[in-house]
Order: sequence, then structure tokens, then C-alpha cells
Amino acid sequence: MGAAAARKLAEDGFAVGILSSSGKGEALGAALGGFGVTGSNQSVADLQALVDGAMARWGRVDVLVNSAGHGPRGALLDITDEDWMRGQEVYFLNVVRPTRLVTPIMQAQGGGAIINISTAWAFEPSAMFPTSAVARAGLAAFTKIYADTYAAANIRMNNVLPGWIDSLPGTEERAAMVPMRRYGTMAEIAAVVGFLASDGAGYITGQNLRVDGGLTRSV
Repeated sequence: MGAAAARKLAEDGFAVGILSSSGKGEALGAALGGFGVTGSNQSVADLQALVDGAMARWGRVDVLVNSAGHGPRGALLDITDEDWMRGQEVYFLNVVRPTRLVTPIMQAQGGGAIINISTAWAFEPSAMFPTSAVARAGLAAFTKIYADTYAAANIRMNNVLPGWIDSLPGTEERAAMVPMRRYGTMAEIAAVVGFLASDGAGYITGQNLRVDGGLTRSV
């Protein structure tokens, strides 16, 4: 989903810098006419290298997209303290750390947008993804507080809440859970990211946008 979002933003005219742990981000960043850094979103030094690279090349950061990997899973009470903390690193602090770095830049340049890839299960938690659901419920609270604090500076933060997306192997059982009877596509998630990064979303902040084919029941 992160790679699809990067491609969409490049199509929309953004210059793109990518941080990934696999090395694929460097190749994709170069292919999109930008750059990449191989490192971890749990490392302030690696995140700083990404931000510094963007500032050296372009002198600004207009959009930050935070797309995490996968954290620990397991039976609820079998999850260790260490794995609960790792879940917070993967699903919550992955947003907090780069947000600290880019916020002063966005304040100085007059605005920006931060978009976090969260989960449809942040508000209707599932035992399938306990550390994700718990940490991302916290992310929703952080997002609202951040949005309230920085809206006057024209800095927006929103969360995208994907359901079953084709970045994962599909199963008929999971597709049957969805009113639309199919998995969503990475391109559909990227399109929402592109919208939230655009001027068309200029009056949207502090929100959690479900992109789940009708899977969740909240009104």
C-alpha cells in the first residue's frame, strides 16, 4: 500500500522520497524520479535522513505518508509485554517520530498534510489483530489531538482505514465478510491517499476514513 501511494503521488506531480527496510524503496524512489532511504521507521536517524534528503533536494515537505509493516499477533493474553511494546513501535510511534520531524518544516512553509495508513479494525477491534487494533485506536486519539493543535497552521492529519486489501493473499472466507464481496485494491487505497494529499481535501483534518467495502458497521 505504501508503494502504491508513492506511485499515485508521483503521478499527481509530487516529488517522492521513500523510506523502506527492504531496499525496494530506494529502487522505487529512483524509478519515480525521487530518492529512497533504506532504514527503519523505528529509527530517528533513518527518518531524519529521509527528511534531510527531501529538504536538500526540494527545500520543503508537503506530504508525509506513514505506512507501517506488520506487528506481533497472537492470543490476547499470550502476547508478551515486549510484543505489546513492539506493536506500539510499529503501529503508533511510526507516526509520532516522523511527525515530530516534519511539523516544524510544515509550519515554516505554511502548511502540509500527514496521512496515516491505519486499519478498519481500529474502532471495531478483532482478535485477529490485537496489537494493531489497540495501538491504532491510540493513533486515532493522537490524530485528533494533533489536528486540533495544528489546524490553524494549515497542517492536516488524517487516517485511512483499509479493510481486506489485495496487498495480502485473498481468501474466499474473508471476501465473504465484505458487503461488496471482494477485497479492495492497493490502487483504491492509493487513490484515497492522493485525495487527502490534494487541495480538494483542504478542509478535512482529524478524520478516520474507512476504505473497507462496507465491512465495518459503525455509523
